[in-house]
Amino acid sequence: MNRRLIPVVVALGLALAACGETEAESKGAAEAPHAEEKHQEETSDATEAARPESRLAITHDGGITVLRAGDGEVVGEIEMEGFLRLNQAGDGRHALVSTGRGFEVLDLGAWTQAHGDHGHSYTAQPRMTGTVFAAEQAGHAVVHADRTVLFADGTGAITTFDPHHLADGDPETTDYATAHAHHGVALIREDGALVATDGTEEARSSVTVRSTDGDEIARYDECPGVHGEAVAAEVVAFGCEDGVLLLKGDEFTKVDAPDDYARIGNLAGSEQSPVLLGDYKVDPDAELERPTRISLIDTATDKLRLVDLGASYSFRSLGRGADGEALVLGTDGGLRIIDPASGKVERTVEVTAPWREPTDWQQPRPTLSVVGDTAWVSEPKTKQVHAVDVASGRVVASWELPQVPNELLGIAG
Repeated sequence: MNRRLIPVVVALGLALAACGETEAESKGAAEAPHAEEKHQEETSDATEAARPESRLAITHDGGITVLRAGDGEVVGEIEMEGFLRLNQAGDGRHALVSTGRGFEVLDLGAWTQAHGDHGHSYTAQPRMTGTVFAAEQAGHAVVHADRTVLFADGTGAITTFDPHHLADGDPETTDYATAHAHHGVALIREDGALVATDGTEEARSSVTVRSTDGDEIARYDECPGVHGEAVAAEVVAFGCEDGVLLLKGDEFTKVDAPDDYARIGNLAGSEQSPVLLGDYKVDPDAELERPTRISLIDTATDKLRLVDLGASYSFRSLGRGADGEALVLGTDGGLRIIDPASGKVERTVEVTAPWREPTDWQQPRPTLSVVGDTAWVSEPKTKQVHAVDVASGRVVASWELPQVPNELLGIAG
């Protein structure tokens, strides 16, 4: 397997190292990290399908369940130990499972190959491919500009690869490193530049931009508690504890929050809207704050708007619709569909029973995952997953699950 090592010079030193189709289905059409030398086996059981088949991966205590989204049938059960996190891999077929080993690759077994003006869709048995991007304390995984970027919190190492090569085996990686281990995040821009956080385990407040050769071309050091990222109209955003940091080209702009302390640590962007959706917390001493307001950040005007939802939500409650709608799942069981431009709650869809966010962030709670026009919502208490058609604001399907669901991720197939 090939690796490219990029030197990255940072302020604190030098580091070397980035045909029964339902409505729901039709709508939801401690070494430097690198992929281990395990070549993925060919998918020998692939069957051509009449149409794309969306699927859902759902973690639970003891493994991962894969469902066919159109009818709720379980198409795969994978046994795995420990707390498992799910991340989009970037190719519409695979997921990255954060484990103690790093980022392990899950093939959900549904994909479409484009051929000019049409495509051929296939299905296969879901499986772990054997590819592992080794990482000490696997953290954020970000997909942008046809590159997937992985961050290892335990070392500050960054690994990047083209996700469209996952089906062929271990993809070639480019590896970077920050000066110190920290809970960080990074992405690759369209021009190939690396945008990444910089900090330590005790504090982090910096974001840097580096050229393809590793040279620093821009830096901003006043984004306390930097956490989370999103992109809107090629504007890169990072959450701070006093607002949001925007990167336009190589220029940074800080959008201040109206409160002295205002942690915006989770952001959701859309290609269809210049407005970002963010959370909004104002109590620095809270063990767990249950906020009722969300933030909308207009990257065109550099303005921040607050919207009171009348109910709290969790970090797994934010999403974006196919047309850029801002989606927030509240603890009252309602999925709010919000116009990001005006901040108006267009409708609230009753999906689950009322719930309360657990203090332990790893514990199950209702979770939102959006695939196309469909918002999928898990409900641990009833062991169900529900499909909401965002356009009509209706619950169009509910499937029973064999296990109590925790994290949720969908693909269009």
